Amino acid sequence: MKWISALNILLITLLMVGCTSSPTKLTQHNPSEYQTFVKVGEQVPVTQFIDTQGEKIDLTQSHNAKLLILFATWCSDSQRAMKALKSSDLNLDPNIDIIGIGREESNETLDKFADEYELNFPLIADNDRSIYAKFANAGIPRFILLDKENQIVKTIIAEDENPLTQLQW
Repeated sequence: MKWISALNILLITLLMVGCTSSPTKLTQHNPSEYQTFVKVGEQVPVTQFIDTQGEKIDLTQSHNAKLLILFATWCSDSQRAMKALKSSDLNLDPNIDIIGIGREESNETLDKFADEYELNFPLIADNDRSIYAKFANAGIPRFILLDKENQIVKTIIAEDENPLTQLQW
């Protein structure tokens, strides 16, 4: 019976530490250790992706503003951000392309997540963190705002209660 109590305490502690790493590599939540490797005004370091449906996405082929969302399905902050996005009009704006990049996620997990959250934009599986590593070292969800020429306009660590309030191009 004592081990059940200890397990419950451990689970509660893990849920409270935030979304700084993978579920198997949780560390103490410390935003001051977050590093962002891209800067405002730079070109986005990755322009081509393959989504979970096998479709090629080439950012250079679209002249819309873009929102890249670096997230993880298990992260409560990422889940909150996706719910907020789904409830907003942003995901319906024909002048904004939204692309979700699932850090350390598989196509199958992302497809299930997209169905559960009723997402209407493409998701990219970044199972080895190779895409994420071009943008940052830790901290999800991250919003990367791009202009129509794929230059970075803004980067946001979207861990607060209403993450969409900071989305302005």
